[in-house]
Amino acid sequence: MRSDNVTKGAERAPNRSLFYALGYTKEELDRPLIGVVSAYSEIVPGHMNLDKITEAVKAGIRMAGGTPIMVPAIGVCDGIAMGHEGMKYSLPSRELICDSVETMFTAHQFDGLVLVPNCDKIVPGMLMAALRMNVPAVVCSGGPMLAGNHEGKEVSLSYMFEAVGAFKAGLMNEEQLTQCEEGCCPGCGSCSGMYTANSMNCLCEAVGIALPGNGTIPAVYAKRLQLAKKAGMAIMNLVEKNICARDIFNERSVRNALACDMALGCSTNTVLHLLALCKEAGVDLKLETFNEVSAKVPNLCHLAPAGPTHMPDLDAAGGIPAVQAELAKKGLLDLDVMTVTGKTLGENIKGAVNRNHNAIRPIEDPYTPTGGLQILWGNLAPKGCVVKRSAVAPEMLCHTGPARVFNSEEEAISCIYAGGIHPGDVVVIRYEGPKGGPGMREMLNPTSALAGMKLDKTVALITDGRFSGASRGASIGHVSPEAASGGPIGLVQEGDLIEIDIPNASINMKVSDEELEKRKAAYVQPAPKVTSGWLARYARLVTSADEGAVLR
Repeated sequence: MRSDNVTKGAERAPNRSLFYALGYTKEELDRPLIGVVSAYSEIVPGHMNLDKITEAVKAGIRMAGGTPIMVPAIGVCDGIAMGHEGMKYSLPSRELICDSVETMFTAHQFDGLVLVPNCDKIVPGMLMAALRMNVPAVVCSGGPMLAGNHEGKEVSLSYMFEAVGAFKAGLMNEEQLTQCEEGCCPGCGSCSGMYTANSMNCLCEAVGIALPGNGTIPAVYAKRLQLAKKAGMAIMNLVEKNICARDIFNERSVRNALACDMALGCSTNTVLHLLALCKEAGVDLKLETFNEVSAKVPNLCHLAPAGPTHMPDLDAAGGIPAVQAELAKKGLLDLDVMTVTGKTLGENIKGAVNRNHNAIRPIEDPYTPTGGLQILWGNLAPKGCVVKRSAVAPEMLCHTGPARVFNSEEEAISCIYAGGIHPGDVVVIRYEGPKGGPGMREMLNPTSALAGMKLDKTVALITDGRFSGASRGASIGHVSPEAASGGPIGLVQEGDLIEIDIPNASINMKVSDEELEKRKAAYVQPAPKVTSGWLARYARLVTSADEGAVLR
């Protein structure tokens, strides 16, 4: 056992003395030591219940003969960080989390890990570390929030952001706005739509590194605590059999995750995170693979913001196993891959039934025959960009319009709120990529403002930044190379015609190669936005979005 390095032999007497100082007994030190990495805090609604989840995990570990040891992890609430400089820290925090989990695991020689995250960057950050070190690991999230209510309608956080746009456009009064903000997020859990947190928790389940139910059981249900206890028991089985993270997360299971990604209509952020996870796991995942899978896998779910259903609806319909059962009907999954249950995927979903065809369409009657995400290429994005196709209105799948160019999110949102964007426009927000932002901020404020102003079916938005899973409309992000790295998005001028063809995976500015060369020759790189603190170091080391925005 790895923990023998800190618990066994006369040479480790000083180490043991410090465990005794913590109150551990000899009997506990004779058992496998399991790190329980908890992102509990009082600033993230999705994490405010993780103290209870962590205690349940620890109980499961003890029941199965292990010694649980809780260690902390940080976590940014993307909703609270949205729309100001705090969002610059969200994506970069993924790397901090990964490095800190590696540090705590290696320094203290745990035998396995149960990862207890819930929200956007925390899930992939923790899992990246487990894959990097290739150790026994189980992900056990805190669960999704229940849907809120506004004027008798089920709502969640995306509706709240759009309400601001409606208020600015005079479509909602101040009293209605206040009622909405008080009712849209009713309690603990990751916000209730198919946003990034829920997307990643569902994909952890789909790839097999989390137990069935991880992605969908609501945070407030007793079943969530029961799941946490089972996760604690599951890690002991993995440690005993030496089944490590890369035994489960591999090329075959990643393709299963991609299939679920397309069926569910997950956040565009899953592209960034799956690329980063695959890099740590040694899996060669290319952007082209997303389109390859999307072409074969139909979109079965329209959860908020794409439609009116929320995570409790998906759970009641049978959750991820029910989605997988639909996909298995057409042979779209590899059912022989191993999972943290100790069983194969096929064994896990045996008997799974789709109980609500409004939440999960039967595979014979999908929303669309292709998946929820699409990668686009063209002279605007030679290395690709991504759009959540399932949340785009049919009339915006193909669109050509004049560019409205902004060099920051603040410039764009100011113009949108002032009524300066008109039907047909293509809003271009640049210098918000991993390096240029730095930190690749989410553009939920601009996209939600456009939706709230009823412009989401006539206006497109393109950025080298990224989008929250709560964004809808023709929101095209991750443009690579980014402007700060000399990408063509930095050469776009006001009024240039931008041609978007999502079905044919293309995005181009209608500008000649000769004109682009002239602009490139005259281009002057703006000064970095951040020159101090660790974000400046991040900007120097971060790679492009098409590589997962990982650090060199």
